[in-house]
Amino acid sequence: MLLPELVVVLLAIYLGARLGGIGIGFAGGLGVLVLTLGFQIKPGAIPFDVIEIIMGVIAAIAAMQIAGGMDYLVNLAERLLRKHPRYITFLAPLVTYGMTLLAGTGHTAFSTLPVIAEVAKEQGVRPSRPLSIAVVASQIAITASPISAAVVFLAALLEPKGVSYLGLLAVAIPSTMAAIFIAALVTNFLGKELKDDPVYQARLAKGEVSLRGASQFEEKPGAKLSVLLFLVGIVAVVFYATAISDAVGLIQNPVLPRNEAIVVFMLTVATLICLTCKVDTGEILSASTFKSGMSACVCVMGVAWLGDTFVKAHIGEIQTVAGDLLDSYPWMLAIVLFFASTLLYSQAATTKALMPAALLLGVSPVTAVASFAAVSALFVLPTYPTLLAAVEMDDTGSTRIGRFVFNHSFLIPGTLAIMLSVAFGFLIGHLVL
Repeated sequence: MLLPELVVVLLAIYLGARLGGIGIGFAGGLGVLVLTLGFQIKPGAIPFDVIEIIMGVIAAIAAMQIAGGMDYLVNLAERLLRKHPRYITFLAPLVTYGMTLLAGTGHTAFSTLPVIAEVAKEQGVRPSRPLSIAVVASQIAITASPISAAVVFLAALLEPKGVSYLGLLAVAIPSTMAAIFIAALVTNFLGKELKDDPVYQARLAKGEVSLRGASQFEEKPGAKLSVLLFLVGIVAVVFYATAISDAVGLIQNPVLPRNEAIVVFMLTVATLICLTCKVDTGEILSASTFKSGMSACVCVMGVAWLGDTFVKAHIGEIQTVAGDLLDSYPWMLAIVLFFASTLLYSQAATTKALMPAALLLGVSPVTAVASFAAVSALFVLPTYPTLLAAVEMDDTGSTRIGRFVFNHSFLIPGTLAIMLSVAFGFLIGHLVL
């Protein structure tokens, strides 16, 4: 019955992709319904551990956004990009990578994409170059963020196998950063120069291209304080997660486990921001980061639950087929994660659905850590929100989706960045772990 059930899983994911956005979570629930009642499969585990982390982090980020902290960070990013406009293709991914690293969500890129597009146009740089690698960087940075749900979940899986939380970050951060830099270098030569692009010339002739110049920024009274409180919260999370790890052991038999600690710290940060920055908590519910974060929770719940249900029902067959293959070719795990994430549309959902099974198959911790960046292939299907936003914000037409769907501006930079991240991950992993 494996094949018909796999068809159900793929059809549910396809339906979710057609619905778009939160719809993939809805369709995941439909898939679980068909598998459980139609094929009498025992339902897998609902990924509440991942969902609670996303909710806690998003609560703090949304509070910071209403306090003006996000606008303040975007203003800093704009000043950096405008100060060194010639290096926009290298600085843009650095900005989106850094914001995602700190925030634990790639949706922070939404606020910087308009700035990247404008600065590129002003310098005559093809906007598709910095925009494409910036979007990719915001996705891959999830696998290096100390507060992302994907990282925290994988750290919990690997710690019993001798890989600490800090060890995971020590491999993920340098490997992804180096990969993004090299990918940006290659991306800087992709496509025609802006002045030679016929699509741009046609739009320019029709008056469809405009230059808006630098944006006006009005700093809210609590903007800087909200950012400071959020950064303190991140430091507290990293310190506590390190202190309770078996490798460090500063806190023996901790009353507060890692997952719950992250939620507690983030909710505490949100409380302090609301109190000290005089935030109207009613406005938080309408914040863009809050909406996208809650949507992500539903998506993770549906697709990760669907994946866990299918994998647990057939773990024996999967071990028989894939065990020897992964043992001989460990890099195949990265390929599996790459294609799975294109369908599951979430780093956390892909990690939750496949990493436990991979470790059960006997995959080494180094292989799991090195391959981790491959869960970020959300750019392959050109329907991810930040990708679509980049296309819409580039009125030059250089950032576009081709006639054959897959020939879009993000495929080469993204695939290259993930390949390099995995390669560097194996190299650094064998040195560090």
